[in-house]
Amino acid sequence: MEMGKQVLLINDLAGYGKVALSAMIPLMSYMGHQIYNLPTALVSNTLDYGKFDILETTDYMKNTMKVWGELGFCFDVIATGFIVSEEQAKIIEEFCRRESMKGTLIFVDPIMGDEGTLYNGVTDQTVVHMKKLVGVADYIVPNYTEAAGLTGLEYHESVTISEVDEMIRRLCDMGAKSVIITSIRLDGKDMVAGFDHETKQTFTIPFYKIPVRFPGTGDIFSAVLFGKLMEGNSLYDSTKKAMDTVSSLIEKNKNNIDIYKGIPIEQELEVLKG
Repeated sequence: MEMGKQVLLINDLAGYGKVALSAMIPLMSYMGHQIYNLPTALVSNTLDYGKFDILETTDYMKNTMKVWGELGFCFDVIATGFIVSEEQAKIIEEFCRRESMKGTLIFVDPIMGDEGTLYNGVTDQTVVHMKKLVGVADYIVPNYTEAAGLTGLEYHESVTISEVDEMIRRLCDMGAKSVIITSIRLDGKDMVAGFDHETKQTFTIPFYKIPVRFPGTGDIFSAVLFGKLMEGNSLYDSTKKAMDTVSSLIEKNKNNIDIYKGIPIEQELEVLKG
């Protein structure tokens, strides 16, 4: 493994719960990378508890980017996640575009919605800026709802392979190089679908949905996927490892008393071996 990648994670930070930065930092650190983090928001706890507080950090982000520039910090990889506002989306898109021109790899998880609906606060302008961010990305990891929102295609409970191919084509037309779409019902079966720009091949990988929901599993998936790609693995193999890791962690923790706080990832890092 090539050690010591300089990785910047742009995502929210929960005061309680293993989601977003709290899930991704231990995973990617364990995989041998030097991690910087830029919180888009401070969140009191995972949203699953039903009561929470959010502090937007846009001014802090702008000041931190300025300081890092003055210090000469540079990154091999930038991975973006939850973006709170239109202003943040614009700032992050412009920052990633500048960094991409320096040769930095851009990984984008366009967090905007799930189960057929966009999250509260996601506006049309947010989607516009997210499309621009997708346009500078080397790898994007939308779920099916987000992919539909980005491409303007209608959301269906189940899709055909031709519909998946059209969705991937539209995302690539926006500028994305490689695409992974999660949480698809393809001809009635749960799938992850992908397109690898290096091999020019599309693929689908089936999975069994375990009937328990943990917050943060998408962040775990992205962290393992990106980490494995940085080790030099193929997109298909990296995706399969990320899927197997998430499945193993859910199965192992499905009887936890408090599932709202997410998976206690620091206790489970050995799942990455092999």
